[in-house]
Amino acid sequence: MSASTAVSPFSRLGIVVGMEAEAALIRPFLPHARFGLSGATLSGARQAVLDLLEGGVDALLSFGLAAGLDPVLQPGAVVVPHNVLVNGERLPAAPALLAWLGADRADVVGGDLLHSDVIVTAATRKMALYRETGCVALDMESGVVAEMAAARKVPFAVLRVVCDPADRTLPPAAVVALRPDGSLAVGALARSIVCNPFQIPALIRVGRDAGLARTAAKAVLARRFG
Repeated sequence: MSASTAVSPFSRLGIVVGMEAEAALIRPFLPHARFGLSGATLSGARQAVLDLLEGGVDALLSFGLAAGLDPVLQPGAVVVPHNVLVNGERLPAAPALLAWLGADRADVVGGDLLHSDVIVTAATRKMALYRETGCVALDMESGVVAEMAAARKVPFAVLRVVCDPADRTLPPAAVVALRPDGSLAVGALARSIVCNPFQIPALIRVGRDAGLARTAAKAVLARRFG
């Protein structure tokens, strides 16, 4: 792949991620981009986007893992949505960024992505959201990116990799055990397991899914920007 392929169509790209572990996946491929970390919170996402916009970025990319809503998508499915559905409005990604991300590739899923203000853990809820919206995946940062980018007339796009599929309910420990920087809160994890040891098999599946998602993220980044 030529060096020019890795060059963003915009000179000052800002990348918004939920956790530092996600930033660590993409930073080696786009070392000159600026990064905003949400800490997997709504207020953190807004502050991250605001900081990037105030810092003068000319385009925004929402990157990281996502929950699958379309039941056909398995862990590791790469999603580059054409629109982000937030507060009932479908906001379109910038065509130039979609082309740069390879949205037309056969191994990339298009469609729409749903923004959520909260973590959605239950399979029943994910499946209901798919029926209601038709969106293929869900995350907590992309809607903030889309809304604030639209308000500032700044182009945006999304690159997400499915971690937990639509039919997977996350065990409580998977939610409480993650710190905002992506590291493991061992004490919280241990307390959750002691309270409910029957969730251990589900935790193992979550770890396996996360590994598949990280591997897929690295592979697609290497294909596109390596």
